Amino acid sequence: MSFDKTIHLPVDADEAFALITDPERLRRWQTVAARVDLRVGGEYRWTVTPGHHAAGTFQEIEPGKRIVFTWGWESGMDLAPGASTVTITLEPDAEGTSLRLVHDGLTTDQAAAHAEGWNHYLARLIAETSSGAGAGPDDWSAAPDPIDHLSSADASLAVLLGVLRKLTPADRENATPCEAFTAHELLEHLAGSLKQIGGALGADVTDAADAAPEVRIAGLAQPALEAFTRRGLEGTIDMGFAELPATMVAGILNLELLVHAWDFAKAAGQELVVSDVVTDYVEGLARATISDQVRASGSFAAASPAAETAGGLERLIAFTGRTIAA
Repeated sequence: MSFDKTIHLPVDADEAFALITDPERLRRWQTVAARVDLRVGGEYRWTVTPGHHAAGTFQEIEPGKRIVFTWGWESGMDLAPGASTVTITLEPDAEGTSLRLVHDGLTTDQAAAHAEGWNHYLARLIAETSSGAGAGPDDWSAAPDPIDHLSSADASLAVLLGVLRKLTPADRENATPCEAFTAHELLEHLAGSLKQIGGALGADVTDAADAAPEVRIAGLAQPALEAFTRRGLEGTIDMGFAELPATMVAGILNLELLVHAWDFAKAAGQELVVSDVVTDYVEGLARATISDQVRASGSFAAASPAAETAGGLERLIAFTGRTIAA
């Protein structure tokens, strides 16, 4: 069976093509993270929602006109990477571009499930091109189900990138709740942490230091998370300074992504909205990771008090030693 739908986008065909192939634009409406090797035979891997990764290879590419790629999932749906085919055709019209998406090679159940997904994301693509505010955060990425160390990190990355996307050059020298770090210095710290973790996992990590903050951090976090997914959470990881349990490294990664998202949001005057499912889970990871010995090393200050009525995000932030009213 197949899924076949045509939508109208109020942008030209070249912009429409970029929206369906460029990682930065894909993150606006369809993916949390994306790796794209845009050439015939090149591979892609998209974290569509936390813990759910689509993958395949590009079969045909006509910039501004047509793209064909195989499609499947690394786990779930009983549809392996490359097991089905997606064809997207772009036709200019008087008011923009007509986009037709055909997904072939599906069973009845797979077609029904993918119809729900494609309808959701094509609606977000329309919103991204039609609204000045863009598609906005994706509710489907807010609360992983089930949640584990790595799907939680995917969800935390989605939150962080949403904050960094709105960070402006004027925010660069703003103070953050992370003691002694401006927003720029915190970005350098975060980039260094992601490079260290990615390198320890054997990821091919390249730091685009001159890129916009969102693009830079996405480019560092995506390969680290992909390598972590391949490796799994068993055993230990050589971090250079010590051998740490893989679960602890995953906990550190979650804290780097979510707690610093809060730091950046405070520095830039943004409101941070995070699902309690994610904050409660990351708080549990924090309590397993931040020992008295870790605090004594200076990595974290003593825990701050949190009100009995505090939500999950406030409890997490307080446990890391930050003052909630910062």
